[in-house]
Amino acid sequence: MYQIIAKETLTPVTKMFVISAPEVAQKAQAGQFVVLRVHEKGERVPLTIADYDRDEGTITIVVQEIGKSTRLLGQLEPGDRLASFTGPLGRPTEIENYGTVVLVGGGLGIAPIYPICRSLRAAGNHVIAIIGARSGDLLFWEERMRSVTDELIVVTDDGSYARKALVTVPLKELLESGQTIDRVWGIGPAIMMKFIALTSQPFGVKTIVSLNSIMVDGTGMCGACRVSVGGRTYFACVDGPEFDGHLVDWDLLLSRQRMYRDDEAIALERFSQPESQSNREAR
Repeated sequence: MYQIIAKETLTPVTKMFVISAPEVAQKAQAGQFVVLRVHEKGERVPLTIADYDRDEGTITIVVQEIGKSTRLLGQLEPGDRLASFTGPLGRPTEIENYGTVVLVGGGLGIAPIYPICRSLRAAGNHVIAIIGARSGDLLFWEERMRSVTDELIVVTDDGSYARKALVTVPLKELLESGQTIDRVWGIGPAIMMKFIALTSQPFGVKTIVSLNSIMVDGTGMCGACRVSVGGRTYFACVDGPEFDGHLVDWDLLLSRQRMYRDDEAIALERFSQPESQSNREAR
């Protein structure tokens, strides 16, 4: 059983957990993910590693409470234990000294770009990060991001905090500025990553995205997370989660992500009805 060491509310719908998982922490690298279960009958939830501490033996995850499983996770407190915590899974980010790199994190995607920024900067890159959210109250980790970047640009869709703009706007400005941009990363909602790739493609800058597809077992056995990249089929859990954003079939990916929308809505509706916690967990 994996104990929750610390918990912090980052936004009204986003929580951070520090989990005791020494074996996972020893091998974790930027870009990888874990799969956890809140209880024995619970759904397997994939979450990108937001931070790790090998000395303390901990993994940090950031969770946005959207569906039944993430809301159940959000109710846990320090001292509670998870039924399972499997990882690290997936291929780590390819860290090299590329030169000047731009990393874009939208919404929950701010969390997974943090360790990537840190690793790229340690490798000698000039790191520029763009972080954004729909509104200021959904933005988090601004100061933490400043600590691992050379330049940080903050935007919100509605202009309630910092600059009013979508994250693709400052990205395009950087690409048009004349300075050499050697590589771009984009992590966030699939539709956002699609437009990041479309923004950088005319400039010929390789753009890496992290595909948060539907995952079940996280080991490549079920095939639920298959994605089409460059006309070939891959499993995001074992071949990714990072892929060349210019080669991803975004329409197919977005279509697959909508497959279980009705089932997820039904599960959340049932979960939200007044009933005991034991009955909820039994569903």
